[in-house]
Amino acid sequence: MTETVLPTISLEVEGAKGRYVAIVNGIPDPAELTYSIANDRLIIADHTGVPDSMRGLGVGKALVERLVSDAREKQFKIMPLCPYVNAQRQKHPEWADVFQN
Repeated sequence: MTETVLPTISLEVEGAKGRYVAIVNGIPDPAELTYSIANDRLIIADHTGVPDSMRGLGVGKALVERLVSDAREKQFKIMPLCPYVNAQRQKHPEWADVFQN
């Protein structure tokens, strides 16, 4: 059985690149979801990295959920080049509104 924890997720943006960083208390290495900004209506999710110390805690999914939430709030679409983001998109048809077809 996997345990789900609620990480603290922050957003860092520099130029045309951005990343969500997830921290879990007691684990020194952060997880991240990186993206490129194509334009003000489209971002390209290109990488999700979760350290072994966070595997099975639901942190990767929490990062994608934050991305989906921000896409809805800020009205942009997501192109899921990252295999993990794309896999989560396929598991969650209710997120179809924020993914580019």
